[in-house]
Amino acid sequence: MLRCKPLLGTFVEISINQDDGQEAIDNAFAAIQNIHDLMGFHHPQSELSQINRNAHIEAVEIHPWTAQVIRIAKEVHLESDGLFNCGIGHRLVAAGLLPCHINYSNHDLGGVEDIYFLAPDLIESSRPVCLDLGGIAKGFAVDMAVRVLISEGIASGSVNAGGDLRVFGNTSLPIQVRHPESPEELIEIGSLKDGAIATSSLYFAKRDGLRSHIINPLAQNFSEVHMEIAGSFSILAKECVYADALTKVLALSNNEHHPCFSHFSAQTLRIVA
Repeated sequence: MLRCKPLLGTFVEISINQDDGQEAIDNAFAAIQNIHDLMGFHHPQSELSQINRNAHIEAVEIHPWTAQVIRIAKEVHLESDGLFNCGIGHRLVAAGLLPCHINYSNHDLGGVEDIYFLAPDLIESSRPVCLDLGGIAKGFAVDMAVRVLISEGIASGSVNAGGDLRVFGNTSLPIQVRHPESPEELIEIGSLKDGAIATSSLYFAKRDGLRSHIINPLAQNFSEVHMEIAGSFSILAKECVYADALTKVLALSNNEHHPCFSHFSAQTLRIVA
């Protein structure tokens, strides 16, 4: 059984190896919708927008899933020496890649390292922030959908959110990655079973003449902010949330042996343009 819905700014496909799992699929899509509503940058009233608006002024109570994503983001930020930092939303706003809900021109903005927990689901920020969880929440949503499917008795299947893919149970899927110079061409790289893969590249940004959405959070000069990377950068991991986040570390470091990957038991794949 295969179902598809537009969510998370892409198309999400859920596939299971049985014919009687419609309710489980519906509940998995509901979990993804919940994450979309909680962590969407485009929604002025989302929990993420509330964090960006208020966390430097007062404590903000957040959903356990939002808390989990922020904790993972802080962990990856630490282990990557700052190469992964979801506090780059203002850069994407300035480039016209995200909507502007808040005026940040008078703020010295911080990053995910400035978020701290007062309680498991209560946070504050020591500086104003403009977090964009788009580089990690999609992978988390895939993981939560898989968790729902398993909890409802689905033995095997897959969830694919625009290339953020997780396969579980006895399912094994052939994996294809777009050619970085010719995105309509697919490159076979093997098969995946009981794991996750995510890829970062600038296939369509270059095709459409858009500014790079891969942001260097360590940039000292504006000219270094938008990274014009060549090639594609894929991560294989046990969970999709880590695969999603770590693609940015690989793309920015261009180092397949960065210690961050072994820390998270992740494997790298770089296709040179």
